[in-house]
Amino acid sequence: MKILEIKNLCKVYGKGETKVDALDNVSFDVEQGEFVAIVGPSGSGKSTLLHILGGVDSPTSGVVNIAGTDISKLDETKLAIFRRRQIGLIYQFYNLIPILNVEENMTLPLLLDGKKPDKKLLADLLEKLGLKERLKHLPNQLSGGQQQRVSIGRALMNNPALLLADEPTGNLDSENSKEIVSLLRKFNKENNQTVIIITHDERIALSADRIITIEDGRITRDSGRVEVNAV
Repeated sequence: MKILEIKNLCKVYGKGETKVDALDNVSFDVEQGEFVAIVGPSGSGKSTLLHILGGVDSPTSGVVNIAGTDISKLDETKLAIFRRRQIGLIYQFYNLIPILNVEENMTLPLLLDGKKPDKKLLADLLEKLGLKERLKHLPNQLSGGQQQRVSIGRALMNNPALLLADEPTGNLDSENSKEIVSLLRKFNKENNQTVIIITHDERIALSADRIITIEDGRITRDSGRVEVNAV
């Protein structure tokens, strides 16, 4: 089942001599449960693509269909609601709230949506993420790897249709990087969670089911779906 359909996606910045085609007629589909790596040089358009998929930025033209909803047609209010409920975002720098503890950071999106956290899901995520003993710790009491695990837990609390990760290991050492990718793979395999990750790390890209390469705003290579072992 297709969870994501991108058709003729374009993103243009500026006009005339300053015009930049950040994305130029990009089209691809992603099946439910795929683990996809998006790679490319700096300025290739991959981060722009991820921001549009996450509803953080809007396309100039084209279709972004996630779980049956064309988010490119939603107004700001409906898009914000859809983003909270259907998209999990993980960033390089964690973006945790300093005055909130682990539990509060993980459940914040649900509370903002007026929902009560699923205690069973929270306990399960804390166990899998190795954060059970850190429940009441503040971000400054955690290591970088632990903070990124909180970020992953927060992104998964709504059982999102898509989990989007923008260079999630870019601020971590090699050991923590390996651990984070292994966790993402774990949720992908065990929960059939669809994951799209932007990375410069070749080892992470090679662990994916599929690698999409972007250069100058266009897809230059799509490896297709292959079975590989996790990092």
